[in-house]
Amino acid sequence: MEIYNNDEQQAEAIKEWWKENGKAILVGATLGLVGMFGWRYFNEYRQGQMEQGAIAYEAIVKQLQADHEKAFAPVAAFVKEHSGDSYGDLAALQLAAAAVKAGKLDLAVEQLQQVADKGNSDPVKPLATIRLARVLLEQGKLEDARKRLDSIKADAYQSMVAEVRGDLFIKQGDKTKAMAAYQQAATASGDKVSPELQMKLDELAVPKTVVTEEKPNA
Repeated sequence: MEIYNNDEQQAEAIKEWWKENGKAILVGATLGLVGMFGWRYFNEYRQGQMEQGAIAYEAIVKQLQADHEKAFAPVAAFVKEHSGDSYGDLAALQLAAAAVKAGKLDLAVEQLQQVADKGNSDPVKPLATIRLARVLLEQGKLEDARKRLDSIKADAYQSMVAEVRGDLFIKQGDKTKAMAAYQQAATASGDKVSPELQMKLDELAVPKTVVTEEKPNA
């Protein structure tokens, strides 16, 4: 604002400035208040939704653990209802694991594919993809499993990817490539080689030839 010679000029200037800009300021202030309280309301609403989702997820997991196959339908309904959020993804993983134990591999594939392709959480999607590849191997769909493994680029999952790739080579009857894949998995794991991976390495290890010294004839 300009510098004025006296209070009267300053007062008149303020009136003129307010006439020109006051409406915009009121609108801006109103929008600011609406935005502030609207954002607060949205956050409170979102928090409430998350809490409700957490409670519902916990209940559905308990039902799955208690009723097993009888709970498959309601859990699947929960997954569909919460499609696109983290609780839906986690419930789908739980349902897939239970479906594998029950021998319902098609259901497991359906749930894992949903998370792998359309999951809400980036860290969860590669995990679902690896589990999906395992199930596809069990179904004998080796090429589909390979494509799924090839799609995972994150370094954090390369140990698991290499191990499942080794399983794929075993299915194909190529023990040499399987051993190389398992060794790659072990290297990527560092000091955290799982007992299952170690067992696979031990089974493919070349047995050492025991050399016995011949005793001279007496």
